[in-house]
Amino acid sequence: MTTHILSNGKIYTSDPTRPKAWGLIIEDGMITGLLHQEQDMGTRSDVKHENLDGKTVLPGFTDAHIHLKQYALTLKKVDCETDTKNECLQRVAARAKKLEPGTWILGHGWDQNRWEEGYGSREELDEFVPHHPVYLTAKSLHAAWVNSAALTSAHVNKNTPDPQGGNLSRDRKGKLTGLLFENAIPLVTDHIPPPSLPETIRALQDAQRSLWSMGVTGAHDFDRHLSFAALQELQGNADLKLRVTKHINIQKLNAAVDIGLRSGFGNSMLQIGGIKAFADGALGPQTAAMLTPYEGGESRGVLLLPAEEIVQKGILAVQNGLSLAIHAIGDRANREVLNAYEQIRAYEERHHLPPLRHRIEHVQVLDPADCDRLSRLGIIASMQPIHATSDMETATRYWGARTQYAYAWRTLLDHRTPLAFGSDAPVESPDPFLGVHAAVTRQTPSGEPAPHGWRPEQRISLEEALEAYTTGAAYAAGQEDRGGRLKPGYWADLIVLEKDPFSSPSKDLLSTHPLATMVNGEWVWRLESS
Repeated sequence: MTTHILSNGKIYTSDPTRPKAWGLIIEDGMITGLLHQEQDMGTRSDVKHENLDGKTVLPGFTDAHIHLKQYALTLKKVDCETDTKNECLQRVAARAKKLEPGTWILGHGWDQNRWEEGYGSREELDEFVPHHPVYLTAKSLHAAWVNSAALTSAHVNKNTPDPQGGNLSRDRKGKLTGLLFENAIPLVTDHIPPPSLPETIRALQDAQRSLWSMGVTGAHDFDRHLSFAALQELQGNADLKLRVTKHINIQKLNAAVDIGLRSGFGNSMLQIGGIKAFADGALGPQTAAMLTPYEGGESRGVLLLPAEEIVQKGILAVQNGLSLAIHAIGDRANREVLNAYEQIRAYEERHHLPPLRHRIEHVQVLDPADCDRLSRLGIIASMQPIHATSDMETATRYWGARTQYAYAWRTLLDHRTPLAFGSDAPVESPDPFLGVHAAVTRQTPSGEPAPHGWRPEQRISLEEALEAYTTGAAYAAGQEDRGGRLKPGYWADLIVLEKDPFSSPSKDLLSTHPLATMVNGEWVWRLESS
């Protein structure tokens, strides 16, 4: 076994007992020692030395909320994140010219709030792409835009009823507009030919390299069975070099219980996380469940999972060692989930069950009365800071004064809430430095709003933001005793940076990219070889 020594670096360990080091000793994928400056490293032939030349080293980032398969496949989809609707349509038409008629065209990223005309229509897609079924997901992933060919392929027409918790948008004459919301989306996606397992494996390999180049060494995945199957293939072939915590959709709760899966089962590269459920929709399409109506209207969004149902399914989960991870964006949805967690915590205590690492995914807006409840209940706030800067105009328009407690990282940390950061990719970029920038500035990449950011009282420090991507994510995965820090007994997962973010302007975070990324003691990516 070769000992690997990194020396002459500015190493931030995320360990409060020893926050900085000059060098690291790495053996068998683990950190076995820290070096003081100019410490004698010996001359053993089985020691591999690397001089960092004063460069900065940080623990590798973990994206605590990502859809790995969707992100991987999105790298091959039409990019619909455009400033105008026409540009989006032109991109889809350009892709159609390269494909045989009848081939599905998939795209992602449109946001009607950025388009002067608002939502697109079925007729517009038909005009640009008449001979290919088209399926375009909104940036939020809670809405889709399709053309007539896609509806025909899916056997959906004006007589198709709305599914529970979903909406097939119709015009005043009852004709389908081509917009699908929430649980109406599967009416079409169930008819799109799925990628094969080999295609998914290849896509994940490309996505893995993309994530390494951004400094991501771990991920909490929220995609479904095909993603899990592909990850297992990669892990079995020793090709998975991204530490993945795999969450299971609540529809598979009974199956997970039947075969005895428990949170934490697996190995150092692939383990089971919790049971994922949706309590509501999203801000953009106004389907996030709110206590009071959205500004300028009467809608209060869509509550998909009331507290009673969460408790019923949650008790089955905790009885069998499975934690919960529940999507909640609106203040009503967050309250419902917190009410349910309060009952589940009481059940765990009554029955002498270990308090599992339950989470709320997103926590985008809270009622003031609920701000301290996550901490009191020991619930992890799994949040995506880049959502704040991409959503701020929409949030202000629809939530008004309620945005005082929107994306409220400072408030949650002040209450000592465990915080884990991610990206929700492909909803947003998985680049963690963009997320860190959003967390510490509350500003867009263009510097708006100047000079102090949107709702600046919710900004957090650089150190706190980095911890949410490292030690916070490790805690959420039950790995705080071996991940998220650079200290003896912990995984050698790290990134090397040219500049020290602690001594650079915040705007420099936007252009920060690793020079090299290490996972399990192996350099998996270097800038010069990319």
